[in-house]
Amino acid sequence: MKVAIFSDVQANLPAMETAVEHILAWHPDLVVMAGDLVNRGPSSLGCLELFDQLRREHGWLPVQGNHETWIQRCAREAPKTELEEQMRRFADWTYRQLRPRIAAMEHWPDHLCFHGGREDTWVHVTHGTMTSNRQGISANVPDEDLRDALPPDIALFVTAHTHRPLERVLDGTPILNVGSVGSPFDGDPRGSYALLELRAGRWRWKIVRFEYDRARAERDFRESGFIDEGGPLARILFEEWRRACLLMPRWRREYEPAVLAGERPLEPAVAAFLAALDRPATEHQG
Repeated sequence: MKVAIFSDVQANLPAMETAVEHILAWHPDLVVMAGDLVNRGPSSLGCLELFDQLRREHGWLPVQGNHETWIQRCAREAPKTELEEQMRRFADWTYRQLRPRIAAMEHWPDHLCFHGGREDTWVHVTHGTMTSNRQGISANVPDEDLRDALPPDIALFVTAHTHRPLERVLDGTPILNVGSVGSPFDGDPRGSYALLELRAGRWRWKIVRFEYDRARAERDFRESGFIDEGGPLARILFEEWRRACLLMPRWRREYEPAVLAGERPLEPAVAAFLAALDRPATEHQG
């Protein structure tokens, strides 16, 4: 049995198209998209339409990520303040793009399980953990924080969300983080996905890194309106994609508190944050 699992496309259509081409050429028996197909990037509608086509023609299966959850929330709830409207403008931009097809995401499950024909080969796939689709599993998360977040009696737990590929073991249970197709955060701009094979009753797997047309992806960011119309935070998201590293925690730690307290306007705070990125950390100013 051959299974491909990918996640965190984040509306990067050129990366998704390349991953799809590679996966189809491998001829898997099952393909799972483990969440965050949309948002954070310019081509949410194109990615959703491509995935729907793959569901119809090849039976590919979805899992809901935190960004699908968030966009559906944006569809239900308007911003409560002017500042909230500014800070989530990129998500509302995504919602407007997806509005004609947003119903396609409504019944995506939070978790998906399959096995290879025996009870001791169960694989559990989710975007984060059993606790939340926003709880990521990285190398520095202590074991004790994960013991109640994984299901019992499985052969493999597959997760995503952190945008960093990872293999680790918790109390004998292998954990596989498939990384990100469209926006890795480990310093390597190549996308990633996982291939699993059942051999002699045991799962074997590997992480695949692949190159794609990043020049086309950057044009999509700039020409789609995502950066210009997505509000100030869209510029940080673009830099995360461009640098293949996570920047939002630094923004939230060093700049966002003053914005939320009304001490500093959002636009100039983002401009200062972006200007500080290439300066030594000791020179950063919140």
